[in-house]
Amino acid sequence: MSESERRMIEILRILNKQDKPTGSKLIADELREKGFNLGERAVRYHMQILDEKGYTKRMGYSGRRITELGRKKLEKGLIYDQVDFIYSKFEELIYLTDFNYMTKKGNVVVNTSTIYNEESYDILKDIFKSGLSVSPYVNINKVESQGTMDIKTICGTTIDGILLNEGIASQPLYGGILEIEDNTPTSFKELISYKKTSVTPLDAFIAPKMTSVLDIIDNGSGHIPANFRLIPSVAKEKTLQIFSKLNKIGIGGVISISEDGENILGLPVEKGMMGVAIIGGVTPFCAIQELGYDIDIKIGEELESFDKLNPITNNINHNLKNHETNKESNLPFILSKSLNLIQQVDLDIEKQCGNIIANISYVKKDDLDKAMKILEESHELNKKYISPYFQIVSHPTDEEKIGIATICSLSIDGLLIKNGIKSTPKYGGLLELTEPPLFIDLISYNGSSIDPHKIFIAKDMTSITKNNGPKRLLASIKEIPYVSRDHSVYLLDKLSKLDFPIYKIGKPRELTYNAKADNYNFGIVTGSGLNTIAAIQENEINIEVKADTKLIPFENMDRL
Repeated sequence: MSESERRMIEILRILNKQDKPTGSKLIADELREKGFNLGERAVRYHMQILDEKGYTKRMGYSGRRITELGRKKLEKGLIYDQVDFIYSKFEELIYLTDFNYMTKKGNVVVNTSTIYNEESYDILKDIFKSGLSVSPYVNINKVESQGTMDIKTICGTTIDGILLNEGIASQPLYGGILEIEDNTPTSFKELISYKKTSVTPLDAFIAPKMTSVLDIIDNGSGHIPANFRLIPSVAKEKTLQIFSKLNKIGIGGVISISEDGENILGLPVEKGMMGVAIIGGVTPFCAIQELGYDIDIKIGEELESFDKLNPITNNINHNLKNHETNKESNLPFILSKSLNLIQQVDLDIEKQCGNIIANISYVKKDDLDKAMKILEESHELNKKYISPYFQIVSHPTDEEKIGIATICSLSIDGLLIKNGIKSTPKYGGLLELTEPPLFIDLISYNGSSIDPHKIFIAKDMTSITKNNGPKRLLASIKEIPYVSRDHSVYLLDKLSKLDFPIYKIGKPRELTYNAKADNYNFGIVTGSGLNTIAAIQENEINIEVKADTKLIPFENMDRL
């Protein structure tokens, strides 16, 4: 599901909960609470599309109501469909790209972002001059009455489409954060697979704390969004020729290309394939966001005729150097890390002792009292959903910081496995406490290098301590073979009595809070140990968020 469609589903959710016509201001406010930075004008634009599709109906100047058709659309716009939709959407855009680089005619894939003042635009031009973009070609639409600019930039997916038109089938695998040192790409630091996620991978990493594009421009080192795909090695010579021709007309962004079967930027490449990394098309806008300006960044949503685009600058300095080949893959994926930690859990549920997995996040010592008060309040308000266990630990190197350890939900997998039940973490998600509760976003543990819950915290998507609208908590869904369900229910009931947050035990082929387990398995939904940490961040206390950090004896944990 594209970002635009996700927004429209959220608008339908909001309207579905209202018993009277609702205006764009209220909708914009609610969307902002859900992590969508849309102004009233953008909301009105989406509402017009919903009107045209018959999903909403305008009720004079009072606002809109959802229609019966809109309710049916909402029922179908479920999260278990969205986790499969992202990849297919990119495949669709790749297929529909028909740009001919010889004639400079045809459609390219574009990102459309909105900036809200002239100063942002002046800075943007300077960023494009650094060469940290796919292309300087843009389409700018000024909205004088709003004082905004919609800027369309070429997305890296365009290159996959051009290759396909030339008979070369690329396989987009990951979007992530790439580290640059001394203007040299070194390795991917974080990744999310394009498959099994409801969040577009690069969109997941577009947060001020995750990128440092300005640092690269200023001193040559930092982090940028980039994506990675595989291409058959036999097509290498033709691919390089195409890249060369594209560069000559102002479409580039290729960061690194591997040899046949050669590991690249910390990633393995199988024999017969070559890896290609391309800069994220929204990279210039990340720099604007880093400066604290209001901006609405959208990822690869639509096609645009190339002849509608013009260079934002003709003076570009390409400072990035060729990468140094990595002979070994060195980027650990979260599922592998998690399984190794899970294996070491030895909690004795009867004696209530033994090792569990703990998240340890760090705050300044001066902020500890305030942080603890928020922990207590968030637990008191959400006893069913938030674990009361914590431990205060020392920072390993910084005497001015102190750690807050909480129980990671992977401990539950460890307890089940210790008792002979195979439990596999499937998704980390954002759970909205409607009736019934529903996952509104999911990211698979398989194919991600980062705990999904850290993504939702970084993007300020939780709502644990806020009073307006339904609460949004961090939760996980785990998958267990159906044959062991009775034994699992017995153990999970004991854990629940120990105040481990067990939200729901599903049944085979049942949607468990809007998420689906594979056939012959069932899902269990558990709360994240990072919920209290997210609550601290919601209250604007600077906290260094960590996940599945180390093993801690359960008997040493304190209770709120």
